[in-house]
Amino acid sequence: MTAQTCPRQHQRTTMEIASLEPSLYTVKAVFILDNDGNRLLSKYYDTELYPSMKEQKNFEKNVFNKTHKADTDEIAFVEGMTIVYKCSIDLFFYVVGSAQENELMLMAVLNCLFESLGQILRKNVERRCLLDNMDGVFLVVDEIIDGGVILESDPQQVIQKVNYRLDGSEQAYGLGLFDYIVGNIDEQTDRSQCA
Repeated sequence: MTAQTCPRQHQRTTMEIASLEPSLYTVKAVFILDNDGNRLLSKYYDTELYPSMKEQKNFEKNVFNKTHKADTDEIAFVEGMTIVYKCSIDLFFYVVGSAQENELMLMAVLNCLFESLGQILRKNVERRCLLDNMDGVFLVVDEIIDGGVILESDPQQVIQKVNYRLDGSEQAYGLGLFDYIVGNIDEQTDRSQCA
């Protein structure tokens, strides 16, 4: 009986140590709620955490109910998750990590998100402006986090990358390529009609 107990305890201890090892997959979720707790944006990077929309919304409601009365940036522990959050006028910004995640890393992501959105929204970080610029908001989130991995924590770099992606030169290149392809098809059509 002792021989069976020891391997199980050793296995459990090994698994616990493995779960504490550092990982690039730092962020479990990011979401933005309005002052009524309604979802405006959410991205869950750990599909096993809350696999259904209903579970995600219940988690967000629970987090909102425990955090919406705070006046300052805070750290909360809800449902075994580390959550850093910030409020601005009528918005609440949340970054979620595992229970043992470094709060400073999560706070760096939160600050980068908030400052980047502040620049994109021209310091009007409020519900109406956020909804009017959702394409840029999603680009900002995607430039900061990819699949739970933190890519960038410098707001200036994020803005530069987002501006490049939204820049007319990229669109002009796409239109130029389109015109080139259409022009070649037209030339080939003209040649085949002449023959």
